[in-house]
Amino acid sequence: MNGLRVFWQPGCTSCLAAKQFLASRGFTFESINVREHPGAMEMLAALGARSVPVVARGKDWVYAQERRDLAAFLGVDLPNAALSVTELTARVAALLAATEMFTADLPPNVWEQGIAGRSDRCVIDLPFHIAQIVVGFLDAWQGDELTFAHFDRRPTVAQRNAASVCAELRAVHARFSAARLQCESTDPARRLRTYYGEQPLAGVLERTAWHMAQHARQLEHMLVANGVQSSSPLGDRELAGLPLPDGVWDAEFGAAG
Repeated sequence: MNGLRVFWQPGCTSCLAAKQFLASRGFTFESINVREHPGAMEMLAALGARSVPVVARGKDWVYAQERRDLAAFLGVDLPNAALSVTELTARVAALLAATEMFTADLPPNVWEQGIAGRSDRCVIDLPFHIAQIVVGFLDAWQGDELTFAHFDRRPTVAQRNAASVCAELRAVHARFSAARLQCESTDPARRLRTYYGEQPLAGVLERTAWHMAQHARQLEHMLVANGVQSSSPLGDRELAGLPLPDGVWDAEFGAAG
């Protein structure tokens, strides 16, 4: 299988996961950083794609947010069984709680530190972003659509502090808890609307959980890098069974960690 291209951007967890998915299965590919490659956005537009990650072969392509879609495009099997909806909701709840703890531990001098590979995102944006990942899932599950705009949301000027972001996390956690039992009793194959097409509930929830987990790992990494040791580091309760990338940061972009 030759001629694979991966369109990606720095700081994108789904992009990192897609590249690792291919590399771990022995696929070679042209790596196209859309923020640096001249003409990359025009190439995406010619394919008909509007966001990354995209894996393409000739004129055929797939959005690579869902590992099931990517595996089907490549003609390979997934290596392990997916977690159940109940297991995934437990991971989401645990990750929201862990993110709130990490956020509360953030010293004020760390809030506006930059994030590797993302000139548009600071440390205080990470926990807020984790909250919006859950908001996007809940909106889709409750009949609306998970949009790319969910992931672009940033805290307001007044929210750019640990206390305000913790309040946002608690509000989202409360909304998730209120919906959790009904979600767990819903058919895992029920289709949800997303910006990368209609997807099964189980798949969107899996991506929600590992997307959160990857950013929680980054947040924990930033705490440790600034000399703050969490009293409750991430472990199996938050991470077990999730299809996470090996690295905390994207080594191709030259990020440490």
